[in-house]
Amino acid sequence: MYDFDKIVDRDSTANIKYDLREKFFEKKDVLPMWVADMDFETPIFIRKAIKERAEHPIYGYTYRDENYSNSIVNWVKNRQGWDIEKDWIVYSPGIVPALNFSTMAYTNPNDSILVQPPVYFPFFTAATDHGRKLLSNQLKYDDGRYTIDFEDFEQKAKKATMFFLSSPHNPVGRVWKKEELVRLGEICVDNNVIIISDEIHNDLILPGYKHIPIASLSKEIADITVTCIAPSKTFNLAGLATSSVIISNEELRNKFEKVINTLHLSLGNLFGAVASEAGYTYGHNWVDELMKYLAGNIDLLRNGLAESKIKIIEPEATYLVWLDFKDYNIDDEEIKNILINKAGLGLSHGPMFGDGGEGFQRINLAAPRSTITTAIDKLSSAFNF
Repeated sequence: MYDFDKIVDRDSTANIKYDLREKFFEKKDVLPMWVADMDFETPIFIRKAIKERAEHPIYGYTYRDENYSNSIVNWVKNRQGWDIEKDWIVYSPGIVPALNFSTMAYTNPNDSILVQPPVYFPFFTAATDHGRKLLSNQLKYDDGRYTIDFEDFEQKAKKATMFFLSSPHNPVGRVWKKEELVRLGEICVDNNVIIISDEIHNDLILPGYKHIPIASLSKEIADITVTCIAPSKTFNLAGLATSSVIISNEELRNKFEKVINTLHLSLGNLFGAVASEAGYTYGHNWVDELMKYLAGNIDLLRNGLAESKIKIIEPEATYLVWLDFKDYNIDDEEIKNILINKAGLGLSHGPMFGDGGEGFQRINLAAPRSTITTAIDKLSSAFNF
């Protein structure tokens, strides 16, 4: 039903991924596969809803009504089996802002925030930009797979006030198992550590895996958890700055809302609300088809790199794939130099994701299959396989 093979010209649309290539890679002639948005068209049912609202000639102050909230409640129930109440939903203009709001709401200067690198780099600045300390629970990397060092996590949790959880994990692509999440949650409960769970990729689950919201596991875990979701990754809506934060604990919810209200950010984006409601109301089939296509892109990349020294960390979710270049025995700057100047590829540099990112690059596969083929050809030419 949907044409994911269609090439869409994004040049000169004020988008970061294409129009700022020269700024970030010091040359414009690179194939950009870095920024985590999709090169697929935002689905027609969302564009139609925006157009219909845009036809009304006044774009005044607005609010998110019950249809907006109900669409989120129903989506989470149908996709993840999680029963939430509409009163638990708080607006945020994005997940990264929500991380920062949480730091402001729940911690004090010099408090420690626990992270699990290599991880999405705004986790670091959401702590350090506010004078908080970072505690690193390094993920264990063994034979191409990442796991949690629970003994270290338990020791670090004794010193932490808050924990940033990436679930599914960006960039390593893990969908955490129930037993892993239960153990994390119970350690945080025992040590009074608030969990901020970034679940922005929760709809982008590959076949054979199931996302479990950590707050769905027990009331005790839910009472210390702030869950961040958004339609932006799911439906390619990042430019509309609309996310939702689900907080069942009234005290935590009030503290979060106080920060939002103090900063006068509660009104939000009119068209973001329209797009979110449309996506969560009509988007089930689109997401199912999207994930089939992305699985095909991953298969294509895996087969294309089979004869190379580049190792794919098998993703369980997201359209982002973590690539291991360490068998080439060259440093990170040389990897980046080869990718940009020899292959003509713009990827996300591994060290950006913190300790454990050395020797890795992150590639975005949310693009037409022809783009993936071109990227493989570029890698083959540059790395001689």
